[in-house]
Amino acid sequence: MRAFAAVAEHLHFREAAAALGMSQPALSGAVAALEETLGVQLLERTTRKVLLSPAGERMAARTRTVLHAVGELMEEAEAAQAPFTGVLRLGVIPTAAPYLLPTVLGLVHQRYPDLDLQVHEEQTASLLEGLGQGRLDLLLCAVPTPKTAPMGYTQAPRILEVPLFDEDFVLVTPDDHPAAGRSDLPRSMLRELDLLLLDEGHCLRDQALDICREAGRAEGASVTTTAAGLSTLVQLVAGGMGVTLLPRTAVRVEAGRNESLRTACFADPAPSRRIALAMREGAAREEEFRAFGDALRAAMRSLPVRPVLPP
Repeated sequence: MRAFAAVAEHLHFREAAAALGMSQPALSGAVAALEETLGVQLLERTTRKVLLSPAGERMAARTRTVLHAVGELMEEAEAAQAPFTGVLRLGVIPTAAPYLLPTVLGLVHQRYPDLDLQVHEEQTASLLEGLGQGRLDLLLCAVPTPKTAPMGYTQAPRILEVPLFDEDFVLVTPDDHPAAGRSDLPRSMLRELDLLLLDEGHCLRDQALDICREAGRAEGASVTTTAAGLSTLVQLVAGGMGVTLLPRTAVRVEAGRNESLRTACFADPAPSRRIALAMREGAAREEEFRAFGDALRAAMRSLPVRPVLPP
């Protein structure tokens, strides 16, 4: 196609061959091969000049378009070989996004200016589906992720997890609650408290219920009030409707905005959750994503978390 495009431009085999840096016989053979492949005569050859056939005139314009597209494709492939360039579609759970994204975005802005980061805040089930379908490239979420397909979804993708940090849970209470301000709260207190939880679908809800179950709370203990987000949850606490569990990274933002809220820390070992990057097994950008995780882990040392190195 390049040979034919050169001949169509110069209408001279010798000049076209010189422009491409190839021999004239090789050029002539390439054009003949294209004519044979297409089953169309592209050139009218005489001893003195070369003319485009009617079909050749139409094909010349289309050939230039195709070659331009191929050139763009090659440029895109070369750019894709460079790490931290192009698009990165990052999915983040709602109970981490407001508290971790300032660090994530700051790191990308300062260290990876050529990376086109696109953020999607969704619940875990939707994030996993997006990862499996290729709609998302990387997740920032609590782990371990479910190993079976969530209800309503076709299948769970095979996940590779790169741990970033562990963070403790604290109990958020009204300022006149008996547990307010304690630094050695026993987990057993969770057995009888009026606990407020997030709606179904939030992984933080499941984590809170697991913590309560481990503390000996009855399996069927009622939870009468739920909320769609942590901001609403802590306002319900401030209104005296109960208590709730917050991850440490959310405390300053959510509990710090209302003077009627207090926090209590659990005695060691405190209940905690692990935050990690999750990617598809065999992801083409695995090495790049691991390096991103290393940089992100270091950047998050200023947060109230305990960094965790990958195994």
